[in-house]
Order: sequence, then C-alpha cells, then structure tokens
Amino acid sequence: MSEYRKNAIVTGAAGGIGYATVKRLIGAGFTVTAMDVRPYEGEVMAMFENFGEDATYVAGNLAEEFSRQQLVDTALRVYGSIDVLCNVAGVAPKVRRDILEMTEESYDFVMDINTRGTLFLTQAVANRMLEQEPDENAVRGYIVNISSCSAYTSSPSRAEYCISKAGVSMITKLFADRLAGEGILVNEICPGIIATGMTAVVKEKYDRLIEDGLVPEGRWGYPDDIAKAVLSLCDGTLAYTTGQSLIVDGGMHIRRL
Repeated sequence: MSEYRKNAIVTGAAGGIGYATVKRLIGAGFTVTAMDVRPYEGEVMAMFENFGEDATYVAGNLAEEFSRQQLVDTALRVYGSIDVLCNVAGVAPKVRRDILEMTEESYDFVMDINTRGTLFLTQAVANRMLEQEPDENAVRGYIVNISSCSAYTSSPSRAEYCISKAGVSMITKLFADRLAGEGILVNEICPGIIATGMTAVVKEKYDRLIEDGLVPEGRWGYPDDIAKAVLSLCDGTLAYTTGQSLIVDGGMHIRRL
C-alpha cells in the first residue's frame, strides 16, 4: 500500500460486539486481523470474505498461548504493525449457578478466556507496540478492552463472569498506568444490556426489566453502539485519554429515586 493505514487486532470477532467492531473499523479505513474460536468455514467465511484484503481471520482460542502468538505474528506478517488492540472475546459460564454452588471448573473456564487471555494478549501486543514509532498524536498504539457493567454490578448467579470483568477493569488501569509515558493509550468500555448471543438466553428477563424502567433510554443496546465507542477510543479523537472506563449502557448506571 502506498499510504500508511492503521492496523487493528480484534478478538471475539465472529459475532456480536466483535464483528460490529470489525465492520466499524474497516469502514473507518483500518485493516483488521480478527480472531475467534469459530473455524473459518461456512457462516464465518461468508461474514469475512466480503472484506477482501482489509481483514485477515485467525481461528484460535484466546486462552491458549499458541493462539495468541499466532494472532500477533499474523497481524505483523500481513499488515506490518499493530496500531490497535480491541479485546472483545469473552464467555459466560456454561451453566448459571448460585455463587454457593459455583464450580472451580466453571470459574477456570471463564477466567482463562476473559481475564488471563486478555491480560497476556495485551502484554504481547504492548511489547510490539513499544517497538513502533509514534504517530502524529505522539501515540504508538491504542488498546481498548471490553469489560462490562458486571464489573461493578453484582449478579450472584454468574459470579465467575462478574469477577472476570472486574479483573479486566484492573488490567485496563495497570496497563494504562504502565504505558501512558510510552505513548500507548489503554481504555475500556463497559457495555450494559447488549443484544448478542450471550444475552439471548435471558432475553425475556431483560425485556421485562427494560420495560419496567431499568434502562433510562428504554431500549436494548446493540453491538454497533459499542463498536462506535471503540472507534472513538482508537481513531485519535481522544488522544489525551487513558485509563478511562466508558460506560455505554443507556443510563442504566444512574442511581435514581
């Protein structure tokens, strides 16, 4: 390519917030190396083939060091740099159980992907970003973590998920603190109730809660609501912002009487 384009990594890219983020970034002129656990075939292939050379798909598991390294290596080989990392990939417990009945197996499954995988992918990418020259805003790279309203809202029937997302919030603060002086900006987005595959299993519950006034805007959030927020944190618009939690929840966090 004759002119420099910013290159992004997006995890959890084959659905929901991840796929919306891929589309939004490519629409803004980025190229994307996308990773998801789903193999590159059938529906996933159909989702990505229209992007042409603007997207490269890597099938892998964020919890595995090999997959994380393959993702980083592919991004560098294909596009030459990593200017943005968007950590979207995350899982809920396979079975919702009261915290008094939560199993170690379920805890490890959620934490290995949501927290440990996010931590060590961020570490790997940050070390690569440190080798890059700063851009016109004196920024070497942008990292955006997708946390959750569950990072600060108790839900005892899925405690492992809440704990994992609280961990993501601290990962954001730690890397923001360590990397700010190096020109790498690290922020997070805390989505509220977003219409994705993860929330589909509790749709009736959230429909009722939203109808009863839980969300001041009176509607579900959509993946593109989050994707637009991601773009604002990695396109240079907020180049004097790091360590910030951007709550995108239709006002659900507001304490009301």
